Amino acid sequence: MKPKKSPEKGHNKKSFLEKPVEHIDITSFDAREIIDSMEKMSFTSRDTSNAAKIFNEMINDKECSIFLTLAGSTSAAGCMNLYSDLVKYNMVDAIVATGASIIDMDFFEALGFKHYQGSQFEDDTILRKNYIDRIYDTYIDEEELQSCDKTICDIANTLKPKAYTSREFIKEMGKFLKKNAKKKNSLIEVAYDNNVPIFCPAFTDSSAGFGLVMHQEQNPNNHITIDSVREFRELTEVKLKSKQSGLLMIGGGVPKNFVQDTVVCAELLGKKVDMHKYAIQITVADTRDGACSSSTLKEASSWGKVDVTKEQMVFAEATSVLPLIASDAYHRQYWKKRERKNFQKIF
Repeated sequence: MKPKKSPEKGHNKKSFLEKPVEHIDITSFDAREIIDSMEKMSFTSRDTSNAAKIFNEMINDKECSIFLTLAGSTSAAGCMNLYSDLVKYNMVDAIVATGASIIDMDFFEALGFKHYQGSQFEDDTILRKNYIDRIYDTYIDEEELQSCDKTICDIANTLKPKAYTSREFIKEMGKFLKKNAKKKNSLIEVAYDNNVPIFCPAFTDSSAGFGLVMHQEQNPNNHITIDSVREFRELTEVKLKSKQSGLLMIGGGVPKNFVQDTVVCAELLGKKVDMHKYAIQITVADTRDGACSSSTLKEASSWGKVDVTKEQMVFAEATSVLPLIASDAYHRQYWKKRERKNFQKIF
């Protein structure tokens, strides 16, 4: 049964934006006992426990570089601080994400804006009249999002006109946030502080795209552009610098496939490189359409991308299981023995 809509809503924008999303703190609770208990269960519980075990093996493997991939809206839904903590506590060495995860969500909140709890049953025509964007049951103020677009334009206007990879541009965003962030400890800023590169292979499919179009419109003959080919080469270089590698993939799509393709790219360049040794994917996609928001992990093995020895698919909505996996890893503290890879410094 659908919940009733409150009669006062629909005309007052402020009434829609009353309850900000609060991001979960994986350091505030210890999930080890839950994960250990889930290991003795079945279905998704046991898959989740096994994924946590594999993630801890990645962290404990001194030769393993850990790639985090992000697709979907988990950052807006409450996992923003979780991702920053994975970087802060040295459980991630490089990030591949959608532009929306990094710009429309993380950078957006770093500028002082918020995401709000809402309802998936609200009348979207009323939301549009109030200039509110909806992500399932989460609301965003479109006027604030356009301010984010304009800030991207402003940053681009300060840079030397040339081709940048998204990694280079996001690094410049990190510099900007060091001086101008309204909310500290964003993923972009923490990654900047810890030399963790962030790649967005579909960078323009986000607020970054709107901001860079505005930049090019203002500077038709002297502007920056994004070089996605060199970006692929850069990410492959990170793989080449890694003796072993592990993937923690939230969702699928372009980020998932992009990081897996580094193995094939290295091979085509005549470089000897191992398949990704460890792989976890948390997703609600399935294989009915012949895929799984890009290939299943076992299918990827046929392409020479992912080893099948240490892989786990977790078919769950990520906000429901990822906090348990991340909290478990934080409290087991294998990260304290890791050396930072500092991959940002290789470029």
